[in-house]
Formats: sequence, C-alpha cells, structure tokens
Amino acid sequence: MKLSSPHLLGIEPLSPEEITLILDTAEGFSDIAAREIKKVPTLRGKTVVNFFVEPSTRTRSSFELAEKRLSADSLNFSTSTSSLVKGETLLDTLRNLEAMSPDFIVLRHSEAGAPHFLAKYGHTPIVNAGDGAHEHPTQALLDAFTIRRRKARFAGLKVAIVGDILHSRVARSNVYLLTKMGAEVVLCGPPTLLPRKLSPWALRTASSRTEDLARWSKCPSPD
Repeated sequence: MKLSSPHLLGIEPLSPEEITLILDTAEGFSDIAAREIKKVPTLRGKTVVNFFVEPSTRTRSSFELAEKRLSADSLNFSTSTSSLVKGETLLDTLRNLEAMSPDFIVLRHSEAGAPHFLAKYGHTPIVNAGDGAHEHPTQALLDAFTIRRRKARFAGLKVAIVGDILHSRVARSNVYLLTKMGAEVVLCGPPTLLPRKLSPWALRTASSRTEDLARWSKCPSPD
C-alpha cells in the first residue's frame, strides 16, 4: 500500500489505513536512536528544505535530526535570513527553492493553509510542520505512535485533550487521528478556550460519516 498523496498536509485527508502505514513504517526506524551509529541510508541522495517561516525549537530540531539520521542532505531556511523580510512573496520563495531541485519541503508557517498553497502551486512534496491554528500532523502522528506503543490499540480508548483547544493545531490533528482510529476523544478546557460550535471540528466515522465521535466537555468545577 502507498499513500494517496505525495504531500503530508494534515491528518484530515488520511484514511485509517494510511495512518497505520505511517505508524508501521515509523516502527522500523524507532530503534535507530539506540544504536551506536545512529544513521541509515534511507534518504541518501535526497535533499530536504526546512522552510520555517514561524519560529520553532522542538519541531525544527526534530526534523533536522531525523533527516540526518536518514542520511538526507538538509537546507535550513528561516524568515529572518531570507528575502521574505524584504517583501518577497511566499510563491516567489517557493520558486527559488524549487530551482534547487529539492526532494521535499518541510514548511512551518503562522498562517493556516500555507502548506496547501505551496502544494497547489509547486511540484515538490510538502510536509506540514504546523500551519497557524489549522493542523500539526507530524505531532499527532508522534502522539499516536506513543499511544500505540503504550496501549497497543486505539479502538475503545478514551483520550482527554486538555488546554487551549480553540487555538490548538495539535488538538485538531489529534482529534482527527484518534477518532479515525476508533478512539473516543474528550476535549477539556476553560469555556473561553473551547470552540462554541462543533463545526468545523465535527468529526465522523470513516465508514458511515454519520456519528460525531468527539465529545465536548468542560472541566468539572473544583469542590
């Protein structure tokens, strides 16, 4: 089985089978960090551009380390050292980057939809490393990887996501992923940080698309 798209723009477009494929593939690489020589030739000869328009520490370092361990050549690109500060458009920057023939572009952007924009107008596979308050698919996949290792399943689990749900791209991606895989999700936070309406958060089973699996809840009041 192969993924239906060359891009990883979010969890919402992925099927449960595609999510399982990604997690199974990750299992094969999970032991690299424990080896004496932490490198495999999987991406040897491939070039990855880390295009981070929004500041990041953990996500950027995670991508850079993964690329090195898979033997890819990395080009790190940030707004402060680019022509974006002089008014160059995102599309112009994409054209300049694609002139170098990269194999992948990892994009982190403060505006929702930026990875989809690059995927639409470019020809290089895009990996979404977080776009605005929309999605953060790689973080959700990492969370799912950890849950599966601990619990060995998703179906029948009840998972609580606590915090600023309204503005959280990680929460959105986790809700998409966990409900697709059969878990029940409870979102918990102050009323001002929870969406007032289900839409566009309303999620449905991949098979019937008729029942909402996300349960909205406020934290219980302290006694």
